[in-house]
Amino acid sequence: MRMVEVNDKMQRGYRYDLIESPGGNFHPDFCPELTPKEMLELGVFGGKYLTDCTDEFPDDWFVSAKLSPGFKDISLNYFQVDASQPLSEWIKKGWIHAEDPRGWFQWYCRYFMGRRMSDDTRQIKRWKAFVRHRAAVKKNCEMYDFGCRKKQRQALLHWAYDSRNY
Repeated sequence: MRMVEVNDKMQRGYRYDLIESPGGNFHPDFCPELTPKEMLELGVFGGKYLTDCTDEFPDDWFVSAKLSPGFKDISLNYFQVDASQPLSEWIKKGWIHAEDPRGWFQWYCRYFMGRRMSDDTRQIKRWKAFVRHRAAVKKNCEMYDFGCRKKQRQALLHWAYDSRNY
């Protein structure tokens, strides 16, 4: 078991334990199609996610990551569209857990690294509910027509669904 201490713009002195091996022993209902590293390399969140907390995660996640430390840059997104809501909207909707103030992707990165906590069940349910967007893309788009429903495809990438496969 390893303890991680977080000191970034959104959390100071937050600690958590890694109790599982990285990328292993996921809940049986949670089968993401992309790792956090793959998501960052593809281009998600306009490159503005995790730019001040790279020390918390493995260096290799950021070798080919598309990041924009200064501002959100939509051209870095795989589908080059904005598929994100502002953090203020996430807070208003009650989607933010105090231990993961950046939201679902932060939770997923920490879960992937081996942290387990009480919020896991809620976050996995949210991930499972997002699959409805995959069904919409499959129903309304020709296979591999990446110009069709680009915003939904980008949002799926944000939730670790690989929308390049349909």
